[in-house]
Amino acid sequence: MSIFRSSTLDTPDEQSGIPCHVAIIMDGNGRWAKQRLMPRVFGHKKGVDALRATVKACDKLGVKYLTVFAFSSENWRRPADEVSFLMGLFLKVLQSEVDRMHENGIRLKIVGDRSHFAPELVQWIESAEARTAGNTGVTLSIAADYGGRWDILQATELMLKDRPELLGQRIEESDLAPYFAMAYAPEPDLFIRTGGERRISNFLLWQLAYAELYFTDMLWPDFDFDAMAEAVAWYQGRERRFGRISEQLHPQSAAS
Repeated sequence: MSIFRSSTLDTPDEQSGIPCHVAIIMDGNGRWAKQRLMPRVFGHKKGVDALRATVKACDKLGVKYLTVFAFSSENWRRPADEVSFLMGLFLKVLQSEVDRMHENGIRLKIVGDRSHFAPELVQWIESAEARTAGNTGVTLSIAADYGGRWDILQATELMLKDRPELLGQRIEESDLAPYFAMAYAPEPDLFIRTGGERRISNFLLWQLAYAELYFTDMLWPDFDFDAMAEAVAWYQGRERRFGRISEQLHPQSAAS
């Protein structure tokens, strides 16, 4: 059975009040630095601190999966020096944080197209994933050189390569689901974007179909435990109907 939700779900998610999976676009690093008259790279460094704090917050709040958008397929268009810094920062974080993640039971996954990464970075990614594979705490997925359209295309290609008999046949969601880059995780319940923008920017296009979308003007380096708790509190106030009406979810209330 696919772990991906379908638009034909028989029952909506039973909520404990805490989202199982939170996905975040960590936006605003550059603007945070600019406001302080510092180069953009300082904002990215501060953003790593915010990510560390967010992982801890998820662990305390009971969130099981955290997925963050670190570098999109489109981010290669940024100035070359910034891209070079981001790749170096990614490698540095892997080298310095994996031991800490492992000690805290965090499972690390890197999702995206690795073909553009330097061999050293790919080796560290594979090593970090292997080191933390057996951990049972928060699963931290970092989307790097990732795009939602890329994910759908590569999933389709993998599916047809693996199951060529489907070519020309009716394809169900359950046929495609196992081939997505994040087939190991349930779909996000809560999507958060910092920095004031109101779009999902090619992030988890398939998986966000039924997520609750939360936008905040707060810049990512300022995002902390209180900010995460506020987002979760907002989520708890949402009624997740998955195509149904309120009376179907609360038949007793409707009868009274």
